Amino acid sequence: MFKVLVSDPISDLGIQQLMDASDVTVDKKTGLSEDELIAIIGEYDGLLVRSQTTVTEKIIAAGTNLKVIGRAGVGVDNIKLEAATQRGVVVINAPDGNTITTCEHAFAMMMALARHIPQAYAKTISGVWDKKTFLGVELRGKTLGVLGMGRIGSEVAKRAKAFGMNILAYDPFLTADRAEKLEVKLASVDDIVRGADFITVHTPLTPETRHMISGPQFEVMKKGMRIINCARGGVIDEMALVEAINSGIVAGAAFDVFEKEPPQADHPFLSHPKIIVTPHLGASTVEAQENVAIDVSEQVLHILRNEPFINAVNIPPVAPSVMNKLQPYFTLGEKLGSFATQLTDGAIREIQVEYAGDLSDVDTQPLTRYIVKGVLSRHFGTDVNIVNSMHLAKTRDVNVIVTKASKTKGFTNLITVTLKADPDEERLVAGTLLQGYGERIVQVNKFPVDIAPEGHQIVISHNDKPGIIGAVGTLLGENDVNIASMQVGRKIVGGAAIMLLTVDKAVPQAVLVKLAGLPEINTAEEIVLL
Repeated sequence: MFKVLVSDPISDLGIQQLMDASDVTVDKKTGLSEDELIAIIGEYDGLLVRSQTTVTEKIIAAGTNLKVIGRAGVGVDNIKLEAATQRGVVVINAPDGNTITTCEHAFAMMMALARHIPQAYAKTISGVWDKKTFLGVELRGKTLGVLGMGRIGSEVAKRAKAFGMNILAYDPFLTADRAEKLEVKLASVDDIVRGADFITVHTPLTPETRHMISGPQFEVMKKGMRIINCARGGVIDEMALVEAINSGIVAGAAFDVFEKEPPQADHPFLSHPKIIVTPHLGASTVEAQENVAIDVSEQVLHILRNEPFINAVNIPPVAPSVMNKLQPYFTLGEKLGSFATQLTDGAIREIQVEYAGDLSDVDTQPLTRYIVKGVLSRHFGTDVNIVNSMHLAKTRDVNVIVTKASKTKGFTNLITVTLKADPDEERLVAGTLLQGYGERIVQVNKFPVDIAPEGHQIVISHNDKPGIIGAVGTLLGENDVNIASMQVGRKIVGGAAIMLLTVDKAVPQAVLVKLAGLPEINTAEEIVLL
């Protein structure tokens, strides 16, 4: 008989399948302190929490029978994942349970924004009957730009089509084929910024998406456009948005999220007549709260019964013999994936991984997860991990192909990552571990190289002509960018070539533009591997 402790308020309906299971006993004890939890957790095989309980290292250490911790929701910041992983405790969440709820909230915010509903309501109940001030706009015939076409963004697009809207969709993993299936028009961020009447954001917050809509984007928008953010605070530059509204570029905004929550009392959003705000209510419905509890309860049952499960957010147990062989390659694999995706411009539709040498003799699935995580993390940030990376790739229709070969082109082991993207883009990065030298990148596209995958790097595609290395060094020196190492790869003298430079700090975009403008240089891109 398994025992499960529910330590936060969760409805009986959400955990009904656990309570009905003949092989499970459920105890509900909420509001416990850390010491109180430590005193009893050793009795339990499973722990089910929401956000109130902080599952510390001490609690996990005391859970000598603990097999699974379930979070009835998405975020797991209140659970010490590393401690759980070290103890072999699977941590699961429910990422899909609030999809429809968040989608509907975003759509409700868009409609409220179009028709000034909160402002009209406030004025009406104050005793003022004002039919002239609140002239709205129809959604029908308008262009909606959807930034992020994951679960939530796709559902928003589906509803917008029912309202007669035209959909421009951007997602770094949205291919032309998938856009056609979703009946949306594939667009770039710039296309959406310039062409949309409404923009709704559904992306994670990553270094790339932080302030992805800021001053330069507001300057080129349609006058009178409207913007909605029910995703993550920080994707839209809040102060730049206020300026855009005050200057007449943006007609209004609706935000459910803030860069800092709760916002300060003097935050301009809270008093602006053209901005609608809600206190992060995207997932706050009865159905969503029940759905996430139902989803996580089902997975808890699977784990307790040693059945296949999904939505784990830490690595499942791996045989020690396999782990010992693969672990030295985990960081290298993730960096190869990250390097390859930073070289890729189009929507990735296929990830090819080839293992050669000794790695071809073992189950490399755990290592593949690290590689796919590296590929996806540029756009998913902390939302992707080594357990859900394969699932996230599948949800974006990204095909993952693994092959193995005994020959390694002279290396004991070789990992080759090839990305295929729309329309006909292909990028290849290969790496190995060299005795005494550690991680090395040994091939980029068709060019042999030898460089450590670390820090800030500049990848320059150029024609093999005299004077190019000197011109690059001079330009970087003039802009206070110090070169730590340099590698040049070429196939034939005077033909296409590649230059890889490791530099001491981040390279300003303006410097990369100057580099790309030098004679005989085709492209200059920064790769960050921290």
